[in-house]
Amino acid sequence: MLYSRIFAFPVSNGEEVAVQPKKVFYFLTRAVFLTCAMLFCFAVGTFGSGLAPVSMLTEAAQTPAQGAAGMSPWHAFVPLLVYSFLIGCLFGYVIYRSRWHGLKLAVFIFISFFGIFTVVGQLESLLFLQDELPAGMVSKIFLQGVIIAGLFSPLAVMIMGKAKRPVVIDTTQPRPSIPLLQWIWKVLVIGVVYLILYLLFGYFVAWKSPVLQQYYGGTDPGNFFIHVSNLWATSSYIFPFQLARGLLWMLFALPIIRMHKGGKLEVAITLALLLAFWSFQLLIPNPYMPAEVARVHLVEIFSSNFIFGFIIGILLG
Repeated sequence: MLYSRIFAFPVSNGEEVAVQPKKVFYFLTRAVFLTCAMLFCFAVGTFGSGLAPVSMLTEAAQTPAQGAAGMSPWHAFVPLLVYSFLIGCLFGYVIYRSRWHGLKLAVFIFISFFGIFTVVGQLESLLFLQDELPAGMVSKIFLQGVIIAGLFSPLAVMIMGKAKRPVVIDTTQPRPSIPLLQWIWKVLVIGVVYLILYLLFGYFVAWKSPVLQQYYGGTDPGNFFIHVSNLWATSSYIFPFQLARGLLWMLFALPIIRMHKGGKLEVAITLALLLAFWSFQLLIPNPYMPAEVARVHLVEIFSSNFIFGFIIGILLG
């Protein structure tokens, strides 16, 4: 009884659900399967999209310290394992708490997965790194994202036991629709909030780092408002671009909100983690960004996206 009270958490309308040991064990075993599924999907997506040649594995096995592009894929295994575990657990939890099932659930998991982890994330690559990356690299990244999301979504639904219609019908009421006027002001707020968070964390977390200044070839003007003013004068397109990007984050998060049967706080925390966990891709070594730069961006993106996802959940949950 005491265990149930300690591990109880609010779900909706003051209701509490006790976390039972059997359910915890069930979810942990599913987390292992989800991690393996994510590793498999990542490998198929990476090699199947042509993002990395299969010969890289044999080359790395012969010369472990070198490998293709100056790094061994085995060096990336531990970060990839951590990334796969986190993403697997998060989407496993989303599916577990979903009122949907079957094909509908798999399709909308695919939409959110691909949209959040590839589309919105790689838009900046299209804008800022198109000339820096090898020809065709961005299209290969998008193809990789399609393959990973397309394979992982149905596998995760099956692993979590949601492939078939449940015997016990879920009586949880769907979320009430939001009136049009509320939609308008909430959408505007969400877009503006993302732009503000992008500028704040971009300056105080990222641009304050000497490593990033050296990597991108810039200097700190010493004042946030001067920094924003300079940005407006030289790259004003960034402002509408990031505002629209914030709305895309929201758009791809909507299926998670609609399928989730938890209360507003639970939905907000789920979205906060969902948008923040995207940044863990930066843990995986790549030949185009030094590890020191990637770590700074990870802190920047994780913290700003966590706050942003939480705000989306509160406004729309």
